Amino acid sequence: MNKFKRNHHPWIYKNEIMTIKGDFEDGQIVDVFLKSGQFFARGYINTKSKITVRILTFEPKTIEQILQSRIEQAIHRRRFLLKYEQACRLIYSESDWLAGLIVDKFGPYLVIQINTLGMEKLKELSVKILLQQVEVSGIYEKSDSPARLKEGLEKRSGWIYGNGPEIIYYRSNGLTLASDLKGQKTGAFLDQRLNARALFPYAEGKKCVDVFSYTGNFALHLLKYGAKHVKLIDYSQRSLQIADQLMKLNGFEGRYDLICANAFDWLKRETSLTEQYDLIVLDPPSFAKTSSAKESAERGHKEVNLRAIKLLKKPGLLVSSSCTQILSAFDFERVMQSVASDCKVNLRIAYRGGQPEDHPILLGVPETEYLKFYIFEAWRRD
Repeated sequence: MNKFKRNHHPWIYKNEIMTIKGDFEDGQIVDVFLKSGQFFARGYINTKSKITVRILTFEPKTIEQILQSRIEQAIHRRRFLLKYEQACRLIYSESDWLAGLIVDKFGPYLVIQINTLGMEKLKELSVKILLQQVEVSGIYEKSDSPARLKEGLEKRSGWIYGNGPEIIYYRSNGLTLASDLKGQKTGAFLDQRLNARALFPYAEGKKCVDVFSYTGNFALHLLKYGAKHVKLIDYSQRSLQIADQLMKLNGFEGRYDLICANAFDWLKRETSLTEQYDLIVLDPPSFAKTSSAKESAERGHKEVNLRAIKLLKKPGLLVSSSCTQILSAFDFERVMQSVASDCKVNLRIAYRGGQPEDHPILLGVPETEYLKFYIFEAWRRD
């Protein structure tokens, strides 16, 4: 390494490295030195990745010491959440200086996701330490992210400690929710739970649509907070079946419709009809993973928001979210201003949210910040 001032970012790219010396295997723990020969950091290496080294510590500690302290610290920071939340994120990768490792807790079960070769080699030790720190009935590995392919790893899913159900039910915000181990991410989107609470002042008596609904997190909250009716739109029949179970478990029969459809197609088709809605929620998947696809991501967000606004009563409420990391809040707001201009409406930000406390943002590491969430008031221009 020839640079010392890097804001202690945990990634070292291939073009930042002057030389690589010694015998090693990809995924192995290595030491990083400055040009002067001074020790800089310790992490794991993968020469097949553009991110060649992912730093775990800036101290010359053993890997056992590193993992023990990092996992202990991560869980300790969330102890206050564990007192009143059945579900939360225990470890958030780079934000907890455990690059490549995500751990979510759903009731008595943990779901882990491993995205890098280096962390794959540390999985057994990581699980051992987790079991020392948290009392659980089972640990499910859901390492099915496309990022594993770039690391030379196959996707992998299954119980690696104990056993448990395919669908884990848990309580949050006074509702029964679910993590589907055959579904997306770690089974549920824990990062949206505070944003879902923010719907409380806006839901009563409203006719709503939850687009990209998955298992119905936002729809369930809207109904709990007094919405008159909610349509759930998702392409996954399985997710909608789980949403249906949750609706019944929470006592919302007769107040919802389930529509299995591609969200873009449904929005496009609905604009030709006369029905309009008081409140529309948009929670799409990430539209891009690399900076080269940023313009495409902006177009995707513009299209889906533009079509939603056309279905919205004026005045009405548009709840719009983006988990596309390469789009900043400024970028997203610029897209929304373009949407407002094209639709000849005013958009006023009633609420701006983001990631909850168990998905912390590490300053100097922009990759740890990804979630944008807005409640917009929309009305026609005079």
